[in-house]
Amino acid sequence: MGLFVRKVRTASGAIAVQIVQKQRGVRTIVEHVGSAHTDEDLALLVEVARTKIQAGQLAFDLDALTDAPVTSAPTVVGSRARVLWEVLEGAYRELGFDQVGNQAFAQLVLGRVIEPTSKVDTIRVLSEHGLASPSLRTI
Repeated sequence: MGLFVRKVRTASGAIAVQIVQKQRGVRTIVEHVGSAHTDEDLALLVEVARTKIQAGQLAFDLDALTDAPVTSAPTVVGSRARVLWEVLEGAYRELGFDQVGNQAFAQLVLGRVIEPTSKVDTIRVLSEHGLASPSLRTI
């Protein structure tokens, strides 16, 4: 059940703040928090609604993790499907395929488990997941 805050303009011109849930494409109003006529009232009602949605949940204070203020947005320098690859490698070993002893073969097999495609296109699949791939000549 996903709860979210919805703001709707009313017939009187005010903005109604509601807590809404959406299940199977159907929106249901869980609670009408109130109606605001000013921006300050709207901000207050939205904060009240968010507090009600998060009631009982612990907050993770990311600002407490660092002493220095964050001056710029973080930059993603790479991506890798590490957990997926480790699970697939474990299954590969468990089935005894590691007895083949060929790393390129293992990469080719596991890459094609991730996305069934041609041998040549497996190089793309592995690189998209941040994994090492054999060269085309090796395949």
